[in-house]
Amino acid sequence: MKMTMNPAMTRLEPGRECTVDASLAKIAGDCLNAAYDKTMAFPQIVGRLIEAGFEGYAVDYRRNTTTYFLPDRDSVVLGNRPSEEPVALPFDREQIAAQIRWAQADPPDYSYASFCKRVKALGCAGYLVSFPGRRVLYFGRTAETHVELFPQ
Repeated sequence: MKMTMNPAMTRLEPGRECTVDASLAKIAGDCLNAAYDKTMAFPQIVGRLIEAGFEGYAVDYRRNTTTYFLPDRDSVVLGNRPSEEPVALPFDREQIAAQIRWAQADPPDYSYASFCKRVKALGCAGYLVSFPGRRVLYFGRTAETHVELFPQ
C-alpha cells in the first residue's frame, strides 16, 4: 500500500495557516514510499529531503506516523504503512544499535518494514532525524535513548 499525502494530515500550531507547498508534501510522501519500497537508500532520501528544504523528520511508532519538519515551523504528517506490532517496554540499546548496523549494511533480506518491526520489539517507540545535527535519536517508552551519528 502506497502512502499518499492527505491535506488533512498537515499539522500546524493552532491558529496558523498551512503554507506547505503541495510539491513538498509529495516529496515527503515519495521519500516515505521509497524507504518502504527500497527504491532509495537512506543517504539518498536524506539528500532529497534536504534539497527540498526539510531539516529533519520524526517517526512515531505508537501513532504510526512520520512528521517532516521545515525550518519555518511548518510540517507534513504522513501515515506509515500499517503495522500492528506494539512497542515493547524495555529499551534494548545494544540490540537496537545492531539493527541500525543491519539497515546500514543493506543486505538482501533488509526492508524498512522489517527494521521497524524489529526495533519496536526491542523497545524503540520512534526516532528523530536531524539533518543539521547529522544524527538520529532513537527513543523508547521509558525515554531512554540511543544516538546514532550519520555515517561519514
